[in-house]
Amino acid sequence: MTWVQLPFAGVDAFAHLIAEHGDRVLFTSAKGAYAEPVAEHALALTLATLRVLQKRARTTTWGREPEGLSLYGRHVVLIGAGGIALEYLRLVAPFDVRVTVVRRSADDVPGADRTVTTDQLDDVLPDADVVVVAAAMTAGTSGLLGAHQFALMPDHARLVNIARGGLVDTDALVDALRSGSIAAAGLDVTDPEPLPDGHPLWSEPGALVTPHQADTPDMVAPLLAERVGTNVAAFLRADGTGFIGVVDPAAGY
Repeated sequence: MTWVQLPFAGVDAFAHLIAEHGDRVLFTSAKGAYAEPVAEHALALTLATLRVLQKRARTTTWGREPEGLSLYGRHVVLIGAGGIALEYLRLVAPFDVRVTVVRRSADDVPGADRTVTTDQLDDVLPDADVVVVAAAMTAGTSGLLGAHQFALMPDHARLVNIARGGLVDTDALVDALRSGSIAAAGLDVTDPEPLPDGHPLWSEPGALVTPHQADTPDMVAPLLAERVGTNVAAFLRADGTGFIGVVDPAAGY
């Protein structure tokens, strides 16, 4: 058996290698290993954008206009059902939110009120208070959220993306924020990335951008080490069972 352990949860950077060698090489990723810190960051961006902290942090004068929303009782549309999504579900449970998960299959997801398939995304967006992107980046999910989707979302809705920047049409997002089609966006990932100096998102009052650091090296190192140790043990077994984070070459993640 030939086995390759990839260091990231998302494997889009290695898509060409997986497509070329996936029929004879077992690829495993870190998917699920970094769920806790990334979901924690997603929750932080959710709360920050609801409480308009992106605007509060920039101002230099006392605000007179009451703004902000509570997360309690809101409807969250969660795109993806991997380890990060499951951990996010656990973290938001105390807020009594209603969660709709959007994924490839309609199988129930523990902690979610409803699960729909990706082709039904447009159907659930008009009722979304928060849309959290936690899906894998594949050919099928590139540009998943664009001008049409933002137009469907309520004008008070918040977008949170901790997955990959390419899942969101950046120009359409800037237009949606400027026009008030949506209220705010909390982004740990962007397209392009790094986000260039002077890009409109940096000065957009509704945008809160962090530099792809939902999982810093200090957070990741022990989690990756644990994943590698588990998979080394599996590799050394005679039957080759017990691998975690196996990549499906056909699905691309």
